[in-house]
Order: sequence, then structure tokens, then C-alpha cells
Amino acid sequence: MTASQLQPNLYPTLSVVIIGRNEGERLRRCIVSAQSIQSWKPSEILYVDSASTDGSPAMAADLGATVLTLPPGAFTAARARNLGWRSATGELVLFLDGDTILNADFPLSALAEMNKDAANAAVWGHRREASPCSSVYVRVLDLDWVYRPGETPFCGGDVLIRRAALDATGGYDDTLIAGEEPEMCRRMRKAGWRIQHIDHPMTLHDLAITRFRQYWRRSQRAGYAYAAVSSRFRHTSDPFWSSDARGNRLRGLFWILSPLLAIAACFVWASLFPFALWILLLLVLAVRTAWQSRWKSTSARTLFLYGLHSHLQQIPILSGQIQFLMNRNKTLMEYKDVSGTMQEQSPEQPQANRP
Repeated sequence: MTASQLQPNLYPTLSVVIIGRNEGERLRRCIVSAQSIQSWKPSEILYVDSASTDGSPAMAADLGATVLTLPPGAFTAARARNLGWRSATGELVLFLDGDTILNADFPLSALAEMNKDAANAAVWGHRREASPCSSVYVRVLDLDWVYRPGETPFCGGDVLIRRAALDATGGYDDTLIAGEEPEMCRRMRKAGWRIQHIDHPMTLHDLAITRFRQYWRRSQRAGYAYAAVSSRFRHTSDPFWSSDARGNRLRGLFWILSPLLAIAACFVWASLFPFALWILLLLVLAVRTAWQSRWKSTSARTLFLYGLHSHLQQIPILSGQIQFLMNRNKTLMEYKDVSGTMQEQSPEQPQANRP
């Protein structure tokens, strides 16, 4: 039986857990969208706040959400989500980041997928940027959200999860400041659960990156996550993310050292040819990646920029791995400004303008 065939009184109870820190108007739009779920109304909406200074808790309470304040400590997504689902009462928990707008009919589509197999622990859909043309950074990072549908080894922050799976595995790892979703999914898969990605719009996201420093910081966080998670499983039968982390280190070093060697060769040979050859190599690799990713977008320009991003972001990702190895960062790695900038979207049927 699919979700569309269920009678309203037969729906499992649904709790919505929203986490945030200084999301401002982004949070308002997120809560309103959660209140606009079609046919299957949540029994509760919980907002977990991580020491916001912009009035987010009061605003969430005014909108009818139950507000939970994360106790002092590392203000991380893992701790916030754990506080949320452990305080929730629903059989299913829909996790949302406070900078997203929920597609109104995603929960029903996710429930239909979940009903296909009792082993389906988590279902997620397409997260896309609300304003992908707002900056070149958002334009390329929007494609990072694009995955093929089907069973996957991980999920993102926005996801519908069975309470039973969370209880069985203990939820998110409180000690991780990044990479907490894939790490939890690994434990779920080890316990026999499955993670499903469906071909359905799920959320619109407001990345709000307009400066290179933000882009660098976000990529550093990704590198930190690779290193933190892979280090735990490097010597196990399932060395999760170990090959990804190792590959990043090699590519990051290549993109740091290769231009330096090219410049040195220019001085030795008194010619710009070595550096021109390096530029050509970068362009060729970017075009190859763009061609391999052409299923993600119909825009040649966006795909080319995405190709450049895919290679050059290895440098800040490597920097994040080094931060982990040096044990330099144990706090939330933020990259956003305090105020929300998401363009107004309809919470019932969010749409995004594609570049």
C-alpha cells in the first residue's frame, strides 16, 4: 500500500525536527513550509537552536514550534539533531536544516518509498539551491546536491527517518562536527537498514555564499568531515571514505605543487610555455569533468565552472583534512552570514530558477 492509498488516520505519526543557528528569515520560511505539508500533518514541529543571537527561538515559538535550546558545548548539527529526535514522539522523524524550504508533497512521496520495504530506514530527495544564479559559488555548488535516485550509502541533513532506526543505532555521533549523516548511515547499513534516494523535489536550500572566504571555509569543512569519518574506519572491513580522503590528499597536493613547479620551470627555461601547459591541463580536466557531469545540468557554462570547482576545491578540502590531523578545530565550522538572504519562495511548491 502506498502513502496515497492510506487514510489520514492511518498515517504514522510524524515529527519535524528543524535545527538552526542565526538563520533569521530563512528559519521562518522553513517552519511555514513544514506547516504546509500536504495531507499528512506533523504531530509536532520542534526547533533546536544553537545559541542564536538573532531572535530565532522567539520567532520559532511565535510560529507554534516547540523550541529546544542546545546545552553549552560544541554547537554542532549532530548534537542538535539528537536533541530533537530524542525529544520527539513521532514514529517517523523529518529532519530539516533551518535554511531550507520543504516541498509540500515530499513527505508523502518519501512515505510511499518507505512503505515498500520495512528495511528502508531513511528516504531523501532532491535538495537544490533556491537562487543558484546569486553567485558563481552557489551556481557550482548547486550541482553538488545532485545525485542519482536509488539505494545510497548515505543521506544529507534533510531526510525522513524511522524512529526505530534511530533508536537501534543511537542516532548521530555527538563527537563529529561534520560528516555526521554518512557516519550514521554506515552504522544503519551495518545493522541491515537501507537508505533510499528518490527522484522527487525535497527542499530548496539557501547556501548564501557570495565571497571566496565562505566558499573556502565550506570546502574546508568537507575535508574535515572526510578525515574525521575515514579515520575511524581505516582499518576495518568497511573502510568508509578512506579512499575518498586519500584521493583528495593526492589531488590537493597535485594542485598545490603543480603550478609551483610550472612557474619554476618558466624561470629555468625563460619561457611561459610550462605555465601555459599547466593552464591547458586544468582546462582539459575541467572539460572532461563537465562532460562526465552533463546529466546534472543542461548549461554548458555551469558544467564548465563545476568542472573547475571539482578540481580546485581539492585544495581547501586538503586544508580541512590537515586541520583534523593537527587537531586544530573542535567547534562548528560556520561559513554563513547571520541574516537570511533567500529569495521569497512559495512553501507549498518551491521552485528554483536554473542557470
